[in-house]
Amino acid sequence: MWGKRLLISAMFLSLLALVTARAQEAAKPRPSPMAVTTVKYKDAYIKITYSQPLKRGREIFGSLVPYGQVWRLGANEATEITTTKNISLNGFLLKAGTYSMFAIPQKDKWTIIINSELGLWGAYNYNYRLDVLRFDIPVQTTTDAVYEPFTLQFDQRNDVADLLILWDRIKLSIPVKFIN
Repeated sequence: MWGKRLLISAMFLSLLALVTARAQEAAKPRPSPMAVTTVKYKDAYIKITYSQPLKRGREIFGSLVPYGQVWRLGANEATEITTTKNISLNGFLLKAGTYSMFAIPQKDKWTIIINSELGLWGAYNYNYRLDVLRFDIPVQTTTDAVYEPFTLQFDQRNDVADLLILWDRIKLSIPVKFIN
């Protein structure tokens, strides 16, 4: 009888310790926190969800983010873009929906990729056969600013906007237009 109670008590304490350890693990802040950027025009909006790594004194492009390889456009999960209406992205039609976003950085241009597969961790299982759009954007190098956090943001002017990609001394601008 006492042996059975002792066994049940030991199992309960083990379970309690496991749950407590998991709760503490979940409470730790992510080194690359989640971020969201949005732009709205009339009854339409675009929302981009991504993780925001920091430069932290590191060499970013050509090192941490290698040239010529598919990159998740942030950290952790693949970046996702949601648009509630059809839009023009760098002159190409993107139908309303949710997509993953990737990039292939090069020194003078980046290839931006919009892909239909969702829920990816990084670019590890990226499948080019599911690409919806691919286009190149020239790289602008800044001399007066260093962007510490990787940042995606919109610069809006009525029904058009530029999606800015900012990190380290790099700036890219992707033209976006809401389609009526």
